[in-house]
Amino acid sequence: MSDIKSHIQSQIDANPVMLFMKGTPQFPQCGFSAAVVQILDYVGVDYGSENVLASDELRQGIKEFSDWPTIPQLYVKGEFVGGCDIVREMFENGELKPFLAEKGLIQQDA
Repeated sequence: MSDIKSHIQSQIDANPVMLFMKGTPQFPQCGFSAAVVQILDYVGVDYGSENVLASDELRQGIKEFSDWPTIPQLYVKGEFVGGCDIVREMFENGELKPFLAEKGLIQQDA
């Protein structure tokens, strides 16, 4: 399992915003992943993604890596942010854009 953890860490390190999801941003394979993709696209942040359905080892490994039972999972600047509910709540509360702007990932609206 250490190989998959190394792979996950390298993806998180290589992408300031990294989404582990079911499917791809162009073709999400679940509603929760689709919702997070829509939110990230709406706020205009660049992000990397990985399809956990491509590998059982990855799908299980990401859950153990984060100690979080569900997918999708969003990481920002190496920090685990959460899943769909948390990202949606941050977006609806107006917290997501300032959070991403504070991390230097998007421009905050004037």
